[in-house]
Amino acid sequence: MEININCDLGEKSKYHSNKHDPDLLEIVNSANIACGYHAGDEETMNQVVEISKKNGVSIGAHPSFNDPENFGRERMNLSSSELEKLITDQYEILQTISSNHGENVTHIKPHGALNNMACEDIDLATTLAKVIKRINPELIYLVPTGSKMEQAAKKLDMKIACEIFADRNYEDDGNLVSRKKPHALITDPEQAKKHVLKMVQTQSLNCHSGKQIPCEIDSICIHGDNISSLETAKSVRKNLLDNGLKLETLNKMKKFI
Repeated sequence: MEININCDLGEKSKYHSNKHDPDLLEIVNSANIACGYHAGDEETMNQVVEISKKNGVSIGAHPSFNDPENFGRERMNLSSSELEKLITDQYEILQTISSNHGENVTHIKPHGALNNMACEDIDLATTLAKVIKRINPELIYLVPTGSKMEQAAKKLDMKIACEIFADRNYEDDGNLVSRKKPHALITDPEQAKKHVLKMVQTQSLNCHSGKQIPCEIDSICIHGDNISSLETAKSVRKNLLDNGLKLETLNKMKKFI
């Protein structure tokens, strides 16, 4: 069975150091790169793309609300045209940098509040999906499994990779536990690796309550801005390989070839 490990990277900001990015890029298969709107800048984008190329890691854009003061985690209401410009501009910024390194952006994954809102709102999810398909129908759309984003993308017959989170707990409705709650994050790498393996093997979400929700799982996200992200990534990767799973970049998974 194939599985992918992705990580949000290039998120240098007042909230987060990117010092572990080079180490994480030796572990993960696909990088979701901040495009300067919630974090990062031209320097960090160049760095992550360069190291990704060296390590055979596939490159993805990680577009966000233009809100660096809140790391893109505050909800905003934008019109469809504003959203189209927001996503398109960030994709083009990263694609231009990637082209300079002889690489291409092969997937997109929205960040933070934008992602959370689209998980819950089918109209917003549909708008985002249409924008991404318009940019390039060959782009892989990395979406939380079981979300409205998955539903909208399937209706448009897009290339979809469904992800779970190694370091986050789930509510009984399949959404992530709010970061405002004390049990939102999983910071123990041992707990994270068991959490991930069970979900991958059963193709279901492990909710914090103990409930399981059947779902599709193609990729595992490790947030690069958590204090234990590096150890969690190492632990998750080793445990998956030890249990016979094959790790692959998103753009080389059999379902997309």
